[in-house]
Amino acid sequence: MDILFRGGRVFTAKGDFAEAVLVRDGVIAAVGAARDLATGAHETVDLAGGLLTPGFTDAHIHPVQAGLERAKCDLSEVYGLDEYVARVAEYAADHPGREWVDGGGWDMSAFPGGLPRREQLDFLDRPVYLIQRDHHAAWVNTRALERAGITRDTPDPADGRIERDADGTPTGVLHEGAMDLVGLLTPRPTQQDMDDALVDAQRHLFSLGITGWQDAIVGSYAGSDDQLPTYVSAAASGRLRARVVGALWWERTRGAEQIEDLLQRRKSAEGLDRFSATSVKIMQDGIAENYTAAVLEPYCLCGGTGLSYVDPDLLKGYVAELDRHGFQIHFHAIGERAVREALDSFAGTDPANRHHIAHLQIIEPSDIPRFAELGVTANLQPLWATHHAQMDELTIPYLGEPRSSWQYPFADLQQAGARFCAGSDWPVSNADPLQAMHVAVNRTEPGSSVHAGYPTAQTPFLPGQKLDLATALTAYTAGSAWINRSPAGVIEPGRPADLVVLDRDPFDLPAQELWTTKVRMTFVDGQAVHQA
Repeated sequence: MDILFRGGRVFTAKGDFAEAVLVRDGVIAAVGAARDLATGAHETVDLAGGLLTPGFTDAHIHPVQAGLERAKCDLSEVYGLDEYVARVAEYAADHPGREWVDGGGWDMSAFPGGLPRREQLDFLDRPVYLIQRDHHAAWVNTRALERAGITRDTPDPADGRIERDADGTPTGVLHEGAMDLVGLLTPRPTQQDMDDALVDAQRHLFSLGITGWQDAIVGSYAGSDDQLPTYVSAAASGRLRARVVGALWWERTRGAEQIEDLLQRRKSAEGLDRFSATSVKIMQDGIAENYTAAVLEPYCLCGGTGLSYVDPDLLKGYVAELDRHGFQIHFHAIGERAVREALDSFAGTDPANRHHIAHLQIIEPSDIPRFAELGVTANLQPLWATHHAQMDELTIPYLGEPRSSWQYPFADLQQAGARFCAGSDWPVSNADPLQAMHVAVNRTEPGSSVHAGYPTAQTPFLPGQKLDLATALTAYTAGSAWINRSPAGVIEPGRPADLVVLDRDPFDLPAQELWTTKVRMTFVDGQAVHQA
């Protein structure tokens, strides 16, 4: 039976609005005035004054990891040392037979200097391994360090750092590549655990209107297992209903010899309707708060210029060869040097491969026009562009001026003609696209804290870099769908009916109230996959 969506406005993601949409056999059949689209037999979805949009696509997200963390010791919904310790103790008591207590979601801003300590977890006689909210560090207890054999004499790995006291004694924080020294010792999830995590994550994302995504790390990283078999199985069985691209993990301890492996991994996912492995993820640096983001000038309080995980000269050759094989490159770049190194590597590549750089926290102003010049898409994580505690207490003091004013320059990128897509980096931050759009438009925290207990800031962060709502919404729909080569993302005849019904029209709201908008219904191929 046909479905007629009417009773509100339709955001087409083509730069205009419509009144109604007719869906037939899972495909958008017509867009126009409601009186012209009504057929003899159709079901009506009353928008009730809300807005119909294309389904959202998250262009940088980690759903399987998020699903696994939701089933472990999850700290993401609490804040502060006392709350973290209470949650760990509660989890340990509820799971007395588990050899390890593992999970994650703690925030650096809850600790002096961003650093918890092993002694704070030594009330347990089991090893504890807790991944930081942004997955660039882990907090462990003394028992975990002992299990891994980590002492003051243990050298730092090339791509990470063991945090230490003045005498060299490990404090209980492992940065970047050092996470694997303990993380790989934790119990491995079963294939059933992985399958369940993906299904749980998909259900959650459907509730937020997300009908497609790009998994930003498909491979083994930071103690996590390879998700490729999980996606291939889910797509083949029909459990995966979202439209997904996997970004295959570039192992930063290897070189060009891994490209043949990547080609085989891509081939293993060919012919699937809902999943392809056509992108390669290269993490070029870390994060500013632990001094591993690659910057041009030394950090203000500690010196040093961060880490380039892949040698910039070698990077150009790797990217060129991946590009020749038709791979899309998906970069992680936080610091301005990493952004420049990523842009430099794209010189001479084929824009038709739809390369993109995610995060883009700091961009040296002269590099902003290069996105449009090189045909590189800016992959935005808007939720981070606020005066949150981590920004004010750690990031800005470490970066100094003028570098702090170069952060998340969305408006400058738009003015320079850059193409946008957008994502959340969930479980690093909230997956809700509407909360992220609120930040993109206001540069303030949403009116309700994204994480319970987190301090919220209502002073706009670099307000000159705000985006208008239409631009932010287009990035999360047409922009991210384009990055994934998805046929969805736009409301026009012939496209799949991946649609979202919002409970109100955010274009009619004061900008400060955008965060109040909620998803009422989500459709994939014209079938409801979520109803509030």
